[in-house]
Amino acid sequence: TFARDNLPPPHQLPELLFERPEFRYPARMNCAAELLDRMVAAGHGERPVIHTMIDRKKYSCTYRQLLARANQIAHVLVHDLKLVPGNRVLLRGPNNPMMAACWFGVIKAGCIAVATMPLLRAKELKQVIDKARVGAALCDVRLGEEMQLAQRQCPDLKQVLWFNGAGPGSIEALLEGKPAEFANVDTAVDDVALIAFTSGTTGQPKGCIHFHRDVIAMCDAFPRSCLKPVKEDIFCGTPPLAFTFGLGGMLCFPMSVGASAVLIERLTPESLLQTIQDFGASVCFTAPTFFRMMAPIVGR
Repeated sequence: TFARDNLPPPHQLPELLFERPEFRYPARMNCAAELLDRMVAAGHGERPVIHTMIDRKKYSCTYRQLLARANQIAHVLVHDLKLVPGNRVLLRGPNNPMMAACWFGVIKAGCIAVATMPLLRAKELKQVIDKARVGAALCDVRLGEEMQLAQRQCPDLKQVLWFNGAGPGSIEALLEGKPAEFANVDTAVDDVALIAFTSGTTGQPKGCIHFHRDVIAMCDAFPRSCLKPVKEDIFCGTPPLAFTFGLGGMLCFPMSVGASAVLIERLTPESLLQTIQDFGASVCFTAPTFFRMMAPIVGR
């Protein structure tokens, strides 16, 4: 109950109004089930959900494949790491399919995702780990050096698994033989799903708590009214999944309508334009400075 115990007192919480029909959610809801399981059940299982580029070759993952991998990861968390609902799990990795699958696995298991930017160093990771009292981490093996330095300084962080690797200590090794089905934890609509930390530009990083309802509400607000996405849309962009801008634009927004997203780990203005062309992307999320740098390239 750590996350709920550390919410502000009720009189300091904002008054939340859910009068519009699209915001009337049931009392029990797991946001991973809404975005993934429900989409497969609705007939989107064979549709692509994530596109990526590996060694200059295109690869795609379907909703059904992502669901199976997320379920296997949830089994690893529950049966191998012995985590229970409410435990905080640090996620560390660039934008790639395994990072997305880990996020869903954490949420399905009823744990709380604490995603961190790939560029954070051990000192900055320690601040996040200490504040959120993180006990386990899932980290891209290529970012292992700073993760290991941070773990040595954080007594609460007792378990770290590596993904996009192989051998002992890797998630991939533990996935062998795990079922592709998982009984999602029956979370309440206002149970904590993620703790999103600020960058610390105004001092120590601050953790903002978001409920399962909030993840779905962000899909039912701006995208529904402004973007108006459809299942044929292909999203792309630069924000990392660890940033809520990226979590929404690069994962949750497209998945809420059965669409797909392109996850590329490193992008420049030139390569983002190439990505849009190569994948036929119809929606792009990035910073204003990126759009400004892309404009003269298009005009050449």
